[in-house]
Amino acid sequence: MPEGSLSGGETALVAVVLVISLAALVFAAYLVRAVLAADQGTVKMQEIARAVQEGAAAYLRRQFRTLAVFAVIVFAVLLVLPVAEGGLGTRLGRAVFFLVGALFSALVGFIGMTLATRGNVRMAAAAQGGGYRPAFRIAYRTGGVCGMITIGLGLFGAALVLLLFDDTAPVVLEGFGFGGALLAMFMRVGGGIFTKAADVGADLVGKVEAGIPEDDPRNAATIADNVGDNVGDCAGMAADLFESYAVTLVAALILGQVFFGSIGMVFPLVVAAIGVIASVVGVLATNPGKNDRNGLAPINRGFFVSAAVSLLLVAVASFTLLPGTGGGADLPVSPQVLGFVAVLVGVVLAAAIQQLTGYFTETSRKPVGDVGRSSLTGPATVILSGISLGLESAVYAALLIGGAVYGAFLIGGGAALYAVALAGTGLLTTAGVIVSMDTFGPVSDNAQGIAEMSGDIDDEGARVLTDLDAIGNTTKAITKGIAIATAVLAATALFGSYNAQVAVALDEAGTTLGDAFSLVNPNNVVGAVLGAAVVFLFSGLAISAVSRAAGRVVFEVREQFRTHPGIMTFTERPDYGAVVDICTKDSLRELATPGLLAVLAPVAVGFGLGIGPLAAYLVGAIAAGTLMAVFLANSGGAWDNAKKMVEDGAYGGKGSEAHAATVIGDTVGDPFKDTAGPAINPLIKVMNLVALLIAPAVVGLSVGEDANTGLRVGLALAAVAVIVAAVVVSKRRSVVVGEVTSTPTDASLTTSAP
Repeated sequence: MPEGSLSGGETALVAVVLVISLAALVFAAYLVRAVLAADQGTVKMQEIARAVQEGAAAYLRRQFRTLAVFAVIVFAVLLVLPVAEGGLGTRLGRAVFFLVGALFSALVGFIGMTLATRGNVRMAAAAQGGGYRPAFRIAYRTGGVCGMITIGLGLFGAALVLLLFDDTAPVVLEGFGFGGALLAMFMRVGGGIFTKAADVGADLVGKVEAGIPEDDPRNAATIADNVGDNVGDCAGMAADLFESYAVTLVAALILGQVFFGSIGMVFPLVVAAIGVIASVVGVLATNPGKNDRNGLAPINRGFFVSAAVSLLLVAVASFTLLPGTGGGADLPVSPQVLGFVAVLVGVVLAAAIQQLTGYFTETSRKPVGDVGRSSLTGPATVILSGISLGLESAVYAALLIGGAVYGAFLIGGGAALYAVALAGTGLLTTAGVIVSMDTFGPVSDNAQGIAEMSGDIDDEGARVLTDLDAIGNTTKAITKGIAIATAVLAATALFGSYNAQVAVALDEAGTTLGDAFSLVNPNNVVGAVLGAAVVFLFSGLAISAVSRAAGRVVFEVREQFRTHPGIMTFTERPDYGAVVDICTKDSLRELATPGLLAVLAPVAVGFGLGIGPLAAYLVGAIAAGTLMAVFLANSGGAWDNAKKMVEDGAYGGKGSEAHAATVIGDTVGDPFKDTAGPAINPLIKVMNLVALLIAPAVVGLSVGEDANTGLRVGLALAAVAVIVAAVVVSKRRSVVVGEVTSTPTDASLTTSAP
């Protein structure tokens, strides 16, 4: 293994990277001032926005208090778990930076959500007073704040660890990445349950039953729906991409040290620092022009400008910093070429995923048009067409991602997994722009909701917001696709890091790997099947949680309509707070089971079956997670935009049977695209990081002087017991709200709830 200590010049380079990370935060502050300087609109708009702000802040405060308990427990466990290299100081650093990673992930989500709940009302006011371009600019710059904080804090944490811990930094970074990934998964699941419970409840009672518009102020679920957009899409997505950023850097630094020594650790940080510069250029370049053919044109322009700048600067860095020959592995190309081409693979993959996802989810493309046309024959055909679209698109996305991984393998040779990690780092050079694109969606959605609820907007302003909301639906779908690609590349690289950790632990125990990873072993096949099964169970638990919470929202809104008839005539005000409270309590209660499954399933497999089945488990989870996440995201995105297409006047427009059919399709798609699908991204990274963290302990209890079969099996059984108990408790929560007043009989198989 090459020497891993930093030279003086490399230390200075990492310090420059640290300064660049702080510059990203300064640029974020500049964007904050630009957004907050805009007009806040009418008094009524401000009142509604304030209610959304208060609800979102209250939810996140309660969520963070709940997650603090998990953080303390994991901190204690990390202090006990052995490390592959280093002593007590390294273990302590890993545990401390676990808390730092969790804190940074929380900060990214909280700050992004806070500004989004202030940018939405300013966007609504801009649409009314200035039109399309000012409204677009506010929404995108609001997202830009979130994007720059994401990459700034991620790069700052990684650079700081490398400066403080030098050659043991990769081990400490395991804790940093795990903290970000664990908190992001909880925020994704909890925020996704909140937002989709409110959204589904609002749509089913408001649009379908009461026949009122989506953001009609008479619907008690509207404020909760707008709150959910922020805690789910803004806070959740920002935390998700932050942990993708951090975890990818973790994998790249671990593998870089293995294959190229200290410069192998420094180079991924330099690439990430280049990404900061490229993202600043991309955000500034995203301005709508008079000659743009559609609303996505300036967003695509910003993305491709950012990608071009990053590639140009990475080429300079590769041929300046990396050696022309050598390295710790047999390479088919020079390290310089490997560095540049691997990053190029990642950037090209991001662009390809963007185009593929756009094709399957944009309203102007054939797939969404076909889904919309299927509404003429009812909700069943809408559901079928959306599912088939999602299944098909998952195959193409998997081929693109698989092609990128294989391309990195071809140029990487003996350092193939390092090339994969660099491809992931390259993909995330545009992370600032990607997060901007994603946050654009919920800000636009909220702005439209605030405008409609206030009634203080004319037809032209409403048209602007409707158009921007449709663009936001597409950008959210695109960024979900890119996030999935980053998750797969990061997880694949982490899998390589797991292999490295196992090799070190086995070497210390005086044994070798042998055929432990061979697919011929039946126990490894079992591990792969279990990995795929956990993805399905996790998705089912998340969707079921939304169903239960949405049922309570539906019941509450119906009850308010029934007991307060003045709501429909605008003489009584709905109790918005009651629905916010339902969504908050249910989402925090429901997130425990998927979270425990993600953390404890690898523990059960690793200690129960061994290092080989655990490796196969990770492969099964990555494969199934890729397909499932794309399927759920694209089906949901297509249903959502098909609904928008009908609401814009196609096939009878609002109030028609076609509209009702697409609303039902969108309702099914809501937990697909905004709860289960996005949560799979942090899921597969959390499981890979857990495997990485427990690998030395699994080897230590399996072979050598410290082998202890009883303790190893006991730990596995305890993990299984906790998972089973959590699932049983979850399944006992009824989907039906209220008492069932009739029971199924041979004559009548119907039930009703008051």
